[in-house]
Amino acid sequence: MDEILRLDAVGQALAVRDGRVSPRELAEAAIAKIDKHDGEIGAVVHRRFERALAEAGELPEGTPFRGVPILLKDLGWAEKGEPYNAGSRTLDGVTVAADAYSVAKLKAAGFVILGRTSTPEFGTTITTEPVAFGPTRNPYDPAYSAGGSSGGSAAAVAAGMVAVASASDGGGSIRIPASLCGLVGLKPTKGRSSYGPSGGEGWSGFSVAGLVSRTVRDTAAVLDLIAGLEEGDPYTAPALPRPLAEEVGADPGRLRVGFVTRHPRGDVPEPEELTAAVTGAANLLESLGHHVEPGHPDELGNPDFPHHFGALVAANVAAEVQSVGAWRGRPVSLDELEPRNRAMAETGARRTAVEHVLAVQWMDGFRRRMAAWWRSGFDVLLAPSLGVPPFPLGWLPPDDLSTGFGRTAHAVSYTSVFNATGQPSVSLPLHRTAAGLPVGVQLVAATGREDLLVRLAAQIESARPFGHPAMR
Repeated sequence: MDEILRLDAVGQALAVRDGRVSPRELAEAAIAKIDKHDGEIGAVVHRRFERALAEAGELPEGTPFRGVPILLKDLGWAEKGEPYNAGSRTLDGVTVAADAYSVAKLKAAGFVILGRTSTPEFGTTITTEPVAFGPTRNPYDPAYSAGGSSGGSAAAVAAGMVAVASASDGGGSIRIPASLCGLVGLKPTKGRSSYGPSGGEGWSGFSVAGLVSRTVRDTAAVLDLIAGLEEGDPYTAPALPRPLAEEVGADPGRLRVGFVTRHPRGDVPEPEELTAAVTGAANLLESLGHHVEPGHPDELGNPDFPHHFGALVAANVAAEVQSVGAWRGRPVSLDELEPRNRAMAETGARRTAVEHVLAVQWMDGFRRRMAAWWRSGFDVLLAPSLGVPPFPLGWLPPDDLSTGFGRTAHAVSYTSVFNATGQPSVSLPLHRTAAGLPVGVQLVAATGREDLLVRLAAQIESARPFGHPAMR
C-alpha cells in the first residue's frame, strides 16, 4: 500500500480501475498514513474518517478519480454537514449548510474526502500557525514552516498522506507553501473556478481556488474538474482551447522567457538561495531550447503597489469579520482575533467606500500596465516563488506586528502582484538549500494561459523529475 500511496492521484485512480486496490483499501491506507505522521506535522484539523470509509464503499464506477483520497483546505472549500473554522476560534461549533461548487465537483469525480487541513486565521499570512490549532510543520524539517495559507494542505501532500489537496491563493497562498514543501502549486487565472454558492469572489478578486500536488498531470487534471462558470458568478476566465490534461506532454514550442533575481522595487532582500534557484531554472530552460534573457515588467517595481494591495486586503478582512458574526449569530469582538487580524480589521473598517473604489481603480491601471510586458513579446516570466528563503516556525512574531508585516511583505513580493493582475502562475520545486529544504521557482504567463504553463511545467518535470513524498 505504501507504493500505491506514493503514486500521484492519476496513478492511484488507475490502480483502482485496474483492481489493484479497492477505494476502501486506499482510504484506509491514507488514514493510516495520517495517523502515523500528523501528530508530528499538524496538517489535518478536522477528520471525517468514518464517513469517508462509508462513502468509499459506495462509489459508482466510471468516475475519473474513483476512490482517490483528498483533503480540503479549511478555508473556502465548504462541505455540507462538516465543521468550518478558517483557522479561527471565532467559528468554533459552526457547520456548513451546503457543498461549495468545487467540492461537489470533486465528489462527483469520485474523490474520497478524508478531512480538512489547517490554515492561518482567515488565511491572512504566509505561515500556518493559528492559535486555534497550533503550528503546521514542514515535513522536510519540523522546525520549519510549511507556509501559508494553504500550509496544512501542502504539508499533508508533502508528507505523503494524500496525493493532492485543495488550496486557494489570495497573495501567494498556493505558490508559497508549494515552494516550501517541494510541490507543484498552480494559481489559476482569476475566475477560472467558482466561489459559489456562498460567494462571488474572494479578496476583491485576488483570491482563486486551486490545489497542491506532486505532479503536473495531477494539477492539470484536477483543475479541469473544478474549472467553469457557475450561475451567478460575477465573471469567468478566458476559455481554454482544450482540457489542461491534454497539455501535459504537448510541445510548448520555443518560448521567450524573461527572468528576474533582484526585485526591481529595491527594498526586497536578495537571498543567495533564491538567486541560485532562478539562475538554475533559467539554465535548465535554455538547455530545453527556450530563449532566456534577463527581463521583467517595469511595473513589478511600482512602489505604490504594496499600499493599495494591503488596503484592499484589510478591507476584506474587516468585512469577513462582520460576516463571521452574522454566520454564527453574534458579533465578533476584536479581542477574539489574533493580533495580526485585529490590526487588519481595524484598519479596513476605517477606510471609506470612496477610498476602496479608488484602490480598485488603481489596481485596474496596474493590471493593464503589467500586461503590456507579455504583449511586448515575452511568453513567460521566471521569478522566485517566495521572496525569502525557507524560514522557521515563529519567524513571524505574533506580538511584533511591525516585524511580521515587514517580513510578510518581502515574502509575497513576487506573488501578490499576480493575484492583483489575475494572471496564472505556477511554483515548481527545482532547488534545495544546503540543508535540503525545498525552494520553488515561479513561472508566470499571460491571462488565461494555463495551457502554456502546463506544457512548460510538464516539459521541465520530464527533464528534471520533482521527487517523492518527504516522509515514508
